Amino acid sequence: MSNEVSTTEVIDRKSFIKFLSSLRNGFENNTGTWENTTLSDFLEALEAYADDVQGYYDNIHRGINADIPTWRVFADILEGASMYE
Repeated sequence: MSNEVSTTEVIDRKSFIKFLSSLRNGFENNTGTWENTTLSDFLEALEAYADDVQGYYDNIHRGINADIPTWRVFADILEGASMYE
């Protein structure tokens, strides 16, 4: 059984906490798969991805408005920042 939690499973605070644990574990066990491995790089990518996330939603036709804050949007932004260049 996988401990990974997809952003699509994030619907409330408790599932967001599980997602954060999964994200942290993914980083600790697979640092090489992350684009941004320093705090500075991650925060820079987090800022940029938070600005661009609506384009991501529009491109994949998710029908999500990033201007309406939800636990899912927060999770998508954090996950996106792990790989955003």
